[in-house]
Amino acid sequence: MSRLAWHDLPPSVRTGIEDLLGGPVVEAVSQPGGYSPGSADRVVTAAGRRAFVKAASPAVNLDTPRIHRREGEITARLPEAVPAPRLIGAVDDGEWIALVLDDVEGRHPATPWRSRELDATFDALRQIASVDLPGDVPVADAADLLDGDAAKWDAIDVDAVPPMPRGLDVWLRAHRDEVRDAAHRAAAGARGDRLIHYDTRADNLLLRPDGSVVLVDWPWAARGAGWFDALSLLINVRYFDAQADVEALIAGHAVFDGMPAAAASNVLAAFAGMFLSSSLLPDPPRMPTLRTFQRDQAVVTLDWLRERWEG
Repeated sequence: MSRLAWHDLPPSVRTGIEDLLGGPVVEAVSQPGGYSPGSADRVVTAAGRRAFVKAASPAVNLDTPRIHRREGEITARLPEAVPAPRLIGAVDDGEWIALVLDDVEGRHPATPWRSRELDATFDALRQIASVDLPGDVPVADAADLLDGDAAKWDAIDVDAVPPMPRGLDVWLRAHRDEVRDAAHRAAAGARGDRLIHYDTRADNLLLRPDGSVVLVDWPWAARGAGWFDALSLLINVRYFDAQADVEALIAGHAVFDGMPAAAASNVLAAFAGMFLSSSLLPDPPRMPTLRTFQRDQAVVTLDWLRERWEG
């Protein structure tokens, strides 16, 4: 990933950010990780105020400004009980968009995942699922998003999919119709009225010194079943540890209470279509690792789905 740094932002954008923070920025530390080529800096003003700033323009990546604007709209309206950074403000000149958020003191979870940190994350996701979602939070419906993911299978030529580990490509060619049909059932099983993050991964989580968890990066937030985020997090768990007993984790935490086994498998099938379809696209500008990451997630998800079906 080739990130912009603070000094790469236009002077007018930096000035707008400093106006929001009430003083000049004297320190900016670029943050690694994530899958956006825009800037991502922890900044400190002359008065000692801290904030997290992310910024991009279409020249950096065509999609990133739209994603940032959506994140700003959602974050500004999240209920106080949701463990997420608060939006201080935004600088938007029609080309550049910069979000200025509270700086969260914390670090990303260790990977492979540690059980204590994973439990704390499940607790945070359960807390989010307990919060009533106000009507003015401009989120999508998870069912609509999953319908879009499922539709990807209709365009994937499984005979042209490059070889996958553990014979997954052979298995997929034999079971393509079953996977596609399951994906098309995902929307019905994931409906709900709970707030979901929709992109739960280690790099979108911060652990505070007290052990509590904050979820960052909310542009994909949606409305759906309360167990949805915890299920998708387990893809990340297996991404970093192929031997992780994810089924035991499902059985061992209350965040999964009420999750139908078939509905979970159907969601995995839909996610696999999204990951695999995206992985076959050309590399986007300044994001040379994204397609490999998406392919690896497709492998993890399909492997888990095969295990669930074969028992």
